[in-house]
Amino acid sequence: MILVTLGTQDKSFVRLLEALEKQCESGLIQDEIIVQSGYTKFDSKHMKLIPYFSQDELDQYRQKAECIITHGGVGSILDGCRYGKKIIGVARLKAFKEHINDHQIEICEQFSKDGYILYAENLEDIHRLIEQSKSFEPKKYIFDNKKLIMHIKSVIDFE
Repeated sequence: MILVTLGTQDKSFVRLLEALEKQCESGLIQDEIIVQSGYTKFDSKHMKLIPYFSQDELDQYRQKAECIITHGGVGSILDGCRYGKKIIGVARLKAFKEHINDHQIEICEQFSKDGYILYAENLEDIHRLIEQSKSFEPKKYIFDNKKLIMHIKSVIDFE
């Protein structure tokens, strides 16, 4: 099963869903696809779209997913990393009015360069990345909260 997360931003990301639908239609993608669609309105014959999940539901889908395709938000990428999942990042682009700027390109490029995700620069080839994800071994992301804990301790009096 592939989980697609579009986030909860108030901008549509139809471009990604259109690419997936087209490749499902042509038989290039045959996996079950569950989409957390947020504000994106889209009718699909091949994907199950659910606007919002509870955190527990989303965590359950993340655990079950063989691959997660997500917009290029740091939080969404890191959530997939927490579960050690194979992640394909897709940047929302300003040119398509999917975001206010193109910072998600930089995010996806860096996480890809560091070996944590695969980056879908070209949506016409996303089926190839899905296939590649089956043998992709993502680098384990190390979550280090020591600095945050030290900051909290310096601000809050624990005595």
